[in-house]
Amino acid sequence: MHPMLNIAIRAARKGGNLIAKNYETPDAIEASQKGSNDFVTNVDRDAERLIIDVIRKAYPQHTIIGEECGELAGEDQDIQWVIDPLDGTTNFIKRLPHFAVSIAVRVKGRTEVAVVYDPMRNELFSAARGQGAQLNGYRLRGGNARDLDGTVLATGFPFKQKQHSPTYFRMMEVLFAQCADFRRTGSAALDLAYVAAGRVDGFFEIGLKPWDFAGGELLVREAGGMVTDFIGGHNYMATGNIVAGNPRVVKSLLSTIREELSDALKR
Repeated sequence: MHPMLNIAIRAARKGGNLIAKNYETPDAIEASQKGSNDFVTNVDRDAERLIIDVIRKAYPQHTIIGEECGELAGEDQDIQWVIDPLDGTTNFIKRLPHFAVSIAVRVKGRTEVAVVYDPMRNELFSAARGQGAQLNGYRLRGGNARDLDGTVLATGFPFKQKQHSPTYFRMMEVLFAQCADFRRTGSAALDLAYVAAGRVDGFFEIGLKPWDFAGGELLVREAGGMVTDFIGGHNYMATGNIVAGNPRVVKSLLSTIREELSDALKR
């Protein structure tokens, strides 16, 4: 096993175990709002501290970028650990048992290692570049849909950027005419892990942050899928606009999304 993957798994399990334990004691959860429709809890922060502690003990020189802590610069700027200690905080607050720890390691701008851990189901999704993706040790392969017909697509609404709602819902309307159904689960990390596992056929979302999808995008690619931005490029780390699935599904999604985006620019 890749040595950094081993540490990422250890950190994710430690953070996830803390989250699962706190899920059983909702009265101890303290939630606050850090932005428009954007929540954080004491559990997010405590889990992040545990994760950072595991990483720092093994790799004190590496840089860490966390959703709650921001950037903790290390001597080695080329290696970055991108962590979301609790992706799906709103679900956690509402006691919807669907959330995950996401950890990715990027070396000189390329994601080399990824872990997405669902502590409620004890499902550990992991990947190392060039070595495939796994769920609890079993090899993952994405879905084999040939187009959007009959597909189930995962997505997330732009709840932090509601100015994009008209274009987004128009996009969904056009896609809904072609696919079988949508799923909106509240955790981009798990949505991407589910694409890698073939549980959903594709995923698209607007305006995500790197820690939301850095782990999941490597899982998809190592399971034989593709990840692009809305114009088919690889600028999703900067834009936060992401499309994922097998190559045929991504091609169909992109043609629909491009058409709607160009129409939106004309209106």
